[in-house]
Amino acid sequence: MSESKFCKESYVVKTSIVQPPDTNGHGTLFGGKLMAYIDDIAGIAAMRHSRRAVVTASTDSVDFLHPIYAGNAVCLEAFVTYTGRSSMEIFVKVISEDLLTGDRNICALSFLTMVALGEDGKPAPIPKIVPVTDEEMSLYESAKERAEHRKRRRKDSEKRAQSFGTELPWRE
Repeated sequence: MSESKFCKESYVVKTSIVQPPDTNGHGTLFGGKLMAYIDDIAGIAAMRHSRRAVVTASTDSVDFLHPIYAGNAVCLEAFVTYTGRSSMEIFVKVISEDLLTGDRNICALSFLTMVALGEDGKPAPIPKIVPVTDEEMSLYESAKERAEHRKRRRKDSEKRAQSFGTELPWRE
């Protein structure tokens, strides 16, 4: 395994056409379907960088900025923006295109954290990331702040999970 890799080495593009079964009653792509696409492409970018099996550790909030309609193409772009010892932050940009008019919109942006696994199923070391372009540098430099936010959010979730417990919701 090399000591470091460039962001562009993990770059992935995936394009699909939105079919009617993929849409809700408003004729727009189901949010959950888009989230599955986002997780899928982030996993590919993470595996491309680490050359290991990966699991999703977190998905930052996904803001749906613009609807994606049936008949539109949906294009996702992803690459690794930051690395820890075994974890990677992946940036995903979602663009829709009306194939009849050519109109394009950024529909969502998301950051995910993936963890590389060794053959034993435990977190495994990965190459460091090397940003080059202005976009890559900007995302790299702001990654630590996002990571701190994720850690705070995770601790809050763990505390809430303990207070909720695992009892059935219909108990008296």
